[in-house]
Amino acid sequence: MAKDYPASPKAQHLQESKKQRLTYVLVVSALCVAFYVLGAWQNSTMPNPVADSAISRVDCDTVAQRDGSVPSFAPASENVLDFDAHHQLNLSNTESAVQQFPACPLNQSEYTPCEDRKRGRLFDRDMLIYRERHCPGKDEQIRCLIPAPPKYKNPFRWPESRDVAWFDNIPHKELSIEKAVQNWIRVEGNKFRFPGGGTMFPHGADAYIDEISKLISLSDGRIRTAIDTGCGVASFGAYLLKRNIITVSFAPRDTHEAQVQFALERGVPAILGVMGSIRLPYPSRAFDLAHCSRCLIPWGGHDGLYLAEIDRILRPGGYWIHSGPPINWKTHHNGWKRAEEDLRREQDKIEDVARSLCWNKVAEKEDLSIWQKPKNHLECADIKKKHKIPHVCKSDNPDAAWY
Repeated sequence: MAKDYPASPKAQHLQESKKQRLTYVLVVSALCVAFYVLGAWQNSTMPNPVADSAISRVDCDTVAQRDGSVPSFAPASENVLDFDAHHQLNLSNTESAVQQFPACPLNQSEYTPCEDRKRGRLFDRDMLIYRERHCPGKDEQIRCLIPAPPKYKNPFRWPESRDVAWFDNIPHKELSIEKAVQNWIRVEGNKFRFPGGGTMFPHGADAYIDEISKLISLSDGRIRTAIDTGCGVASFGAYLLKRNIITVSFAPRDTHEAQVQFALERGVPAILGVMGSIRLPYPSRAFDLAHCSRCLIPWGGHDGLYLAEIDRILRPGGYWIHSGPPINWKTHHNGWKRAEEDLRREQDKIEDVARSLCWNKVAEKEDLSIWQKPKNHLECADIKKKHKIPHVCKSDNPDAAWY
């Protein structure tokens, strides 16, 4: 007779685990069925009808409901809101305090009090101090309203204003004659036409900006604000707008008379200003990019003071773009009618100041040179020890500027 052997411990464990799983499945299934039946039973019960007293507590307008309008739930005794004004100013009492100013003569339609060239001639010409703001004293102030130019019309709307402006709004032909070859501006009947050209970009600012974008990225969002020094009619800033870069342009009131007026009529942000003896009216780290296209600013002069000012208003990692003398002087020295040695020394000065500021020259191609401000000046400690200029006082407040 065969002898029965007990099952191994492993086989017993497997058998028990199967029983536990089966029990678990049966319990879960039973609970699911129970909850389903309970839910079906609750949904099948009808709600109790609302008592008439509950309806009477709401002031229902049965007539309005029959008409299809919205019923009113407001108590009948509620007061009507009064929206009438109950405070009035008696203007007759203040008329004596209002001072009426007459209109200035028409020949003062372009009068700018703090940019008066007659007053500017009284100041030093060194560092263009005479072209800085010099406001009149109380004894010189005129008390009249500056009139618009005769026949002034509402400017064109953007983006049309980028390319055209009314001649009567800026009645000056001088710039269109002087800069005709450079494609700055043309007179067409009763309008000015702006082809987008400039001294260093006669083929248009758009093509010029395309060349810059081949050297540094203008589309990744890192450059959003720019400043254009010596802007002309601000075509550079006008064409940067479509690339989502807002540019403020500035230029002095000089022999070109109304170049900033042209910029403003075009709808481009611009101010009268000059790189002189005082800071620009902006706090530190205000711009992602600074640009100079033959702006005739002596960047290497005055111990690098002007490049130090650009360094102040540039954010860490910002760019300075320079085109025009002395960049690419080996090609253009004859056209500029300047000696090669003079141009070479000028460029060497700019390079020296840029190195002393720890700027990195990231590109130089034909007429364009681009420097980048470092993201961290701590790594420049050794360079600062070697270069004593440009002088930057440690106690200076970098945000202090003329406003």
